[in-house]
Amino acid sequence: MTFFFHLHSGLRYLVLLAGAIALVYFAFCVATKRPFDKVGRIIGASYSGFVQLQVLVGIVVLVTRGYYPALIGHIVMMVLAVGAIQGCLSANRRRTPPGYVLPLVGTLVSLLFIVGGVLAIRPGLFVSTAV
Repeated sequence: MTFFFHLHSGLRYLVLLAGAIALVYFAFCVATKRPFDKVGRIIGASYSGFVQLQVLVGIVVLVTRGYYPALIGHIVMMVLAVGAIQGCLSANRRRTPPGYVLPLVGTLVSLLFIVGGVLAIRPGLFVSTAV
């Protein structure tokens, strides 16, 4: 079904927007040494939720459209992205007191995994091949 493919394709912009917002907010809070608050928890959970939703829709796309070998790198990188952000947010929640360093690291690492996952299926996306 093309509906899920288009949903997966459009949802990526929300994932990247939420990731950029989380990255800027967490970096600002680390730089200003702010105590962890409800806004940080909401921003982290929102970004993590969008990444998890993207992976879930991606699985539906995989089932409905089929598999090709280049997808294995994409799938692995996206699952690692979910693990990075969720692991860091969960570890931060158990800390006393929680801070912004772990969410910042988790967001940065997950965004790097997302870029790697995109490059797994579109290797020339960020590099110009024009001479």
